Amino acid sequence: MPSMTVLSTTAIPDHVRGALTRWMIEPTPGLYVGTLSARVRKELWSIVQASIGPGAATLIHPEPNEQGFALHTVGDRRRVPVDFDGLTLVEFRASEGEEETPTP
Repeated sequence: MPSMTVLSTTAIPDHVRGALTRWMIEPTPGLYVGTLSARVRKELWSIVQASIGPGAATLIHPEPNEQGFALHTVGDRRRVPVDFDGLTLVEFRASEGEEETPTP
């Protein structure tokens, strides 16, 4: 059964943008929204992963878990999803030149 999928991208090649706009709408640059089957979603995500280059992408789609969605990322990002007892949380990495300060 098709379900709503959101894909956010940064600096992806034009041919990937073309592939995404065949299946999804692009309401703002780099943000794609569509109602996709799991098969189409997996195929599009594999295209994004294979050709991400210096860019980055985040995929969010419904999933039967506590949060009701799954979060996938690819590329170099400061925010990294982390599994915490079955919940997906977002961890912030220190940017270059910034020292990490331990929390008490």
